[in-house]
Amino acid sequence: MTRIGIGIVGGGYMGKAHAVAMSAVGAVFDTALRPRLEMVAASSLESATRYRDQFGFARAARDWQELVADPKVEAVIIAAPQDSHRAIAEAAFALGKPVFCEKPLADTVENARAMVAAAEAAGVANMVGFNYIRTPASQFVRQLLAEGAIGRVTWFRGEHTEDFYADPTAPRGWRGVGQANGNMGDLAPHPINAALALMGPIVSVMAEVETVHAERPGGPVTNDDHAQIMCRFASGVMGHIYSSRTATGRKMGYAYEIHGTQGAIRFDQEDQNAVWLYRAEGPEATRGFTKILTGPAHPDYAPFCQGPGHGTGYQDQIIIEARDFLRAIETGSAVWPSFRDGLAVAEVVEAALASSKTRQWVPVTQV
Repeated sequence: MTRIGIGIVGGGYMGKAHAVAMSAVGAVFDTALRPRLEMVAASSLESATRYRDQFGFARAARDWQELVADPKVEAVIIAAPQDSHRAIAEAAFALGKPVFCEKPLADTVENARAMVAAAEAAGVANMVGFNYIRTPASQFVRQLLAEGAIGRVTWFRGEHTEDFYADPTAPRGWRGVGQANGNMGDLAPHPINAALALMGPIVSVMAEVETVHAERPGGPVTNDDHAQIMCRFASGVMGHIYSSRTATGRKMGYAYEIHGTQGAIRFDQEDQNAVWLYRAEGPEATRGFTKILTGPAHPDYAPFCQGPGHGTGYQDQIIIEARDFLRAIETGSAVWPSFRDGLAVAEVVEAALASSKTRQWVPVTQV
């Protein structure tokens, strides 16, 4: 075992998740690299000190610059606002340090492209955090598709729907200001990433992007609440992607449905330990969707639990990400999703925004 010093920029929701994951990953997966929580940075030294004591870091940093420059910080995790991602990543890459960056990769497609260039010039491990696609269930779905379990795929529908902004009387807050904080910056990247992971590249889109509640207590909302995207994949298959933060009743509606010539697959993150599989075989009277509960026979399940159907949770997805990041650092091999994969998501988002303005189909290569 070799110790590696981890620095995390941000100690809030995702910062805590990554701190917990780095503390647990060695025990769960018996990784060759064992993380040491070396340093945390936040919006102030006071906040960083609080996170240091709460999560078990060795030290608190005055700012992210101090953290990145510290020689005992050997790998950097970015869990800070999107508009800070580029500067932090470029500084780390300039020192040859691997970087894990929370999604979305950046606040603009231009910044995302610059981050990819810096990552590839540095030649070190780089990874972007799309955790939902890493559930044992969704990894199993990727296997089913690769094996041709449902025949030739003919259609894809994906969504990410939540209702934390459904109440029109909810205060505007930071979520209602700036494109990067809207639905297209926050939620849409997840189902787009799922579509790319399951179906391959998207070549063109036709989208509508809309603000449902334009005025909230605190002022006008300057970004979108939901969006629908028709898309065409490079394979020729057509699809549809919907994302919303105003979908009343939905809490974690990361879901998809895939139709093929010999079957179909359904998945919903609100029941994240189950996959529904339909096979078009046997007597018509006995055909139907079969609910498959994940267990040790499915990818990355057994390290957490030996009991089928007992299930994994949200934090386990982050631990799986931590394992993959550490393995990439250890072996020097590429890891999915890399910064370039994060850029592919950003380009689809940019094309969708352009389509919503022109009300026309937009090729993704055009943005």
